[in-house]
Amino acid sequence: MKLSWFFDALRTGRTAACVSAGAILLSSTAAVAATDIVLWHSLSPHNEDIFEDLVKDFNKEQDGVRVKLKSFDSEAAIETALATEKKRDNRPQLVQLDDDRSPEEVAGRSYIQPLNTLLAKYPIKDAKWFLSDKNTFARDAKGRLLAFPYMVDIPVMYYNIDAFKKANLQPTVPARDWAKLQAQLVTLANNGSRKCPLTSDQPVSVNLENLAAVNNQLYATNRNGLTGKGKPAFAFDVLYIRHLSMMISWVKSELMVKPEFNANATKRFANSECAVLFSTSSNIGWFRDSSKLDFSLTGLPYYPAITPKPGNAFVGGSALWVTSGHSKESDAASAKFLAWLAQPKRAAQWHQDTGFLPLTEQAFKETDKSFYKKLGDWRELIAAYQKDPAANGRGFRIDNYPQIRAMFHETLEKALSGNQTAPTALKTAAAQASKLMSKK
Repeated sequence: MKLSWFFDALRTGRTAACVSAGAILLSSTAAVAATDIVLWHSLSPHNEDIFEDLVKDFNKEQDGVRVKLKSFDSEAAIETALATEKKRDNRPQLVQLDDDRSPEEVAGRSYIQPLNTLLAKYPIKDAKWFLSDKNTFARDAKGRLLAFPYMVDIPVMYYNIDAFKKANLQPTVPARDWAKLQAQLVTLANNGSRKCPLTSDQPVSVNLENLAAVNNQLYATNRNGLTGKGKPAFAFDVLYIRHLSMMISWVKSELMVKPEFNANATKRFANSECAVLFSTSSNIGWFRDSSKLDFSLTGLPYYPAITPKPGNAFVGGSALWVTSGHSKESDAASAKFLAWLAQPKRAAQWHQDTGFLPLTEQAFKETDKSFYKKLGDWRELIAAYQKDPAANGRGFRIDNYPQIRAMFHETLEKALSGNQTAPTALKTAAAQASKLMSKK
């Protein structure tokens, strides 16, 4: 009996061990079955945290796809990494890139798969994109979407409400008329904001690109490079000369801290050191989370003598581009993740927590009007992009624009530092831009 009991127990133990081993094997198989998706991005620290939380939720909600993130310091660093990565299997499935104002060039790269190609196989059901297909951001000449417009923003004018109250300005909002804004900056400088009445991290966007769009003017010939034969050209006329001359005077008189291309300006505003800031809407979430800051926002200034009503700024930012050469399973997994991000609740959360434009019409509708209560004109600025854009505000197509934009920044730096007059700086910039456009 004792021996029988011993062997029965041994057999039971073996059976249990086999069952346990089988369970481990099944669990391991399930884990192996998950398709890994790698995504490279260069989000700001605040927006990176928001995105990481979203990705964690996605990975927890299902076990068929696992998204892995890799952060870079800039989109330029991502571009370099992509260009130098020769092995297809080492490339990410999704990458954050600007459309570089020539999205068809980006879509034509050997390692990029246009989004419309992916969605033809794996459609995102029921989603209606927020931006009109007449807007050129991340779309080809036929209006087809080439990338997932997830990190789209616009330049706005932020203001510190406490600074305006301290200066006894009524109402406690900045004027959108450039001349009236100048008068307000003088008052701010004389009443508490002497060290930083105004700052910006978007000198090219505010003083060149959107000086055109907001004043309902063309930025470049050939309808902003969208029609006609030959290369477009920049005709920086009297509007630009007068405006840049005024900006030079603002820097000299310390109404404006010389614009920078880094995080210094936004950090100073977040710390309540500056009264007014020109920057992108993608900082809204960060500023809302800042306990030191009581702020609001409105659109960029315009010149009433040029246009009776301001136009809409060009959309900017970046998108998620799909890379090519991966397996069907990998493409399906990428599409599944993008479809999840496009769900109204998720897309609305992303819009609210970051300041990027809504991804879909559903995401905008999902965001209650009460959310915008303390954000000034933000809802009205967004709503304008639901409609088809005006001819001058659709966007622009310029070959080699990243290099041109960098040159424009250097030129503005010289002018605002007092080393070049406005006419000289703008004439030089236009001539150099024409040469860069033709460079292969």
